[in-house]
Formats: sequence, C-alpha cells, structure tokens
Amino acid sequence: MTVSRTVRVGSSHGLHARPAKLFAQAAKDAGIPVTIAKDAGKAVNAASILSVIALGIDFGDHVVITADGESAEQVLDTLVELLTTDHDEGA
Repeated sequence: MTVSRTVRVGSSHGLHARPAKLFAQAAKDAGIPVTIAKDAGKAVNAASILSVIALGIDFGDHVVITADGESAEQVLDTLVELLTTDHDEGA
C-alpha cells in the first residue's frame, strides 16, 4: 500500500543537518521505502541524509512524503510529526 502526504515544514531553519538527520534516521528505521519531494520536484530517498539536505527545504516549504508498505500510515504519522515540529526552537 502506497500512501502520500503533503506537509508544511515547521523547523524555523528548515531541514538542515540536525532535523534532516532525525528525519532520515526515522525514515531508515521504518524498514519500508520512503521518499520525500519538495513541492512538485523529484522524489528522493528519505533515508539518505545527503539527499534530504540537497533538496534545500526551508521553513514553511511544502514537501510530499510517500511510504510504501504495510505500515505506511504509521510511518507517515511519525515522519509528519518530525517535519512539523520546530527542532530549532531554543537552539
């Protein structure tokens, strides 16, 4: 089962090193294929921190995350929470 969601990025400095690492690690730990795309751009492997950073995702940007597998809904729930949280708050 393939599921996609569009999310607005909540980290005030976008998906730079720390939030990108948290996101990529969670995608990797999901154990199913997960991709992320900025707006209508090309989707990349969400488990690759370099690919995620290369998208240049900033605060307020919309991204589409897609997961494919039995647990796709639960995986996306976790990833959406990571993307919408401001990991830069108080940093």
